[in-house]
Amino acid sequence: MAEVDDAPVIVCSVPGSFARSVLAERHPALIEQVRDAFPWSPERHRSLDALLRSSTEGVIEPLGPHAHDRERWDAWGAEYFGRSWFDVPFLWSESYFYRLLLEAVGYFAPGPWQGIDPFAPFKRAELRGSLVDDELAALDVLARRPVAERAAAYLQGSLWGNRADLSFTVGSQTADGSTDAGGTEERSGEDPPPLVTDDSEVLWSLLPTGGPPGTARTVHVIADNSGRELIPDLVLIDHLLESGRADDVVLHVKPYPYYVSDATMADVVDCARRLAQASGEAGEAGKRLWAAMGDGRLAVRAHGFFCAPFPYAEMPDELRRQFDGAALTIVKGDLNYRRLVGDRLWSPTTSFAGLTAHFPGPVVALRTLKSDVIVGLEPRTVARLEDAAGDGRSRAWRTSGTHGLVQVRT
Repeated sequence: MAEVDDAPVIVCSVPGSFARSVLAERHPALIEQVRDAFPWSPERHRSLDALLRSSTEGVIEPLGPHAHDRERWDAWGAEYFGRSWFDVPFLWSESYFYRLLLEAVGYFAPGPWQGIDPFAPFKRAELRGSLVDDELAALDVLARRPVAERAAAYLQGSLWGNRADLSFTVGSQTADGSTDAGGTEERSGEDPPPLVTDDSEVLWSLLPTGGPPGTARTVHVIADNSGRELIPDLVLIDHLLESGRADDVVLHVKPYPYYVSDATMADVVDCARRLAQASGEAGEAGKRLWAAMGDGRLAVRAHGFFCAPFPYAEMPDELRRQFDGAALTIVKGDLNYRRLVGDRLWSPTTSFAGLTAHFPGPVVALRTLKSDVIVGLEPRTVARLEDAAGDGRSRAWRTSGTHGLVQVRT
């Protein structure tokens, strides 16, 4: 395929690139924040120090001999071990960094730290924050709006909730969940800009209220972040079930903590409880979601492939079969978008439908732009976005978190 040949895989060696800034700046800052989040033992401190040295100055090394998934990562990284972190595919190096971070804090090893989410303090602080209170209270006002307007708002909330990404604010995020003036949290109260592409009408046409008698419509949602992103995702799911747009929903999360704020089953429970304990419309939605999980209309699944360093084109057959036959699969967030279309420097006008033809069934991407990957745009849209930069940083709109999209492939 000529488009693939012309679109280089993103690596971190390019000076000034977004990918390089993640490895050179964001990851070291994250290690320091994780170090301060728990009273780790001296052994854990030494492991975190070793990871910091390796990921900034050293080369990629295999997992230790006792790691439960050593053989799997040995196969996945055979061609990368011994090379600089900056010279291998960004998707792979970023994913492996988080796997090693879990190793450094003893997440998988027998002992007192086994199963302790190193990102839990950040997630909990966000859930306790006043911004969540304000967003839940807004549901009471929204409840008085017409049904179509509510549906559009729930969709927009899910999309722009993707800006509440704890990894995106590493460096400014503090242990209590606050941010400096440059963090995306401070911008969250502003009206969002127009979407770079918006297939919302196509999305709703795939999920009309009330389907044909005798048919069961299943919607899958591949989650991204927990906290202030997962809550509006759950509100959207509640709307799909309550309105009859879906008969049941399957929510896919990570099987263990990853990428700072990526959602796990524990995060789903925490967010659903936060909703259910709220007053007004938020509380009612939370109680409905709790009941839907109890009676099977909302199922939560966690497949190991969601923590693998590969695009969705390489998903295993047993996972592919889960999506086959779905009325729609909603793919949330930036990392999932990179995996859906491939983590390459595509021309932004490359066909979204063409790059997602591998995915079984209709699929929609809801995403705030926080990395270089973008496809499916009209040439005039690209020209407008690049002209608007006006300061020589024509690619900044791709990574700043200030733009979003709704893209559908039927």
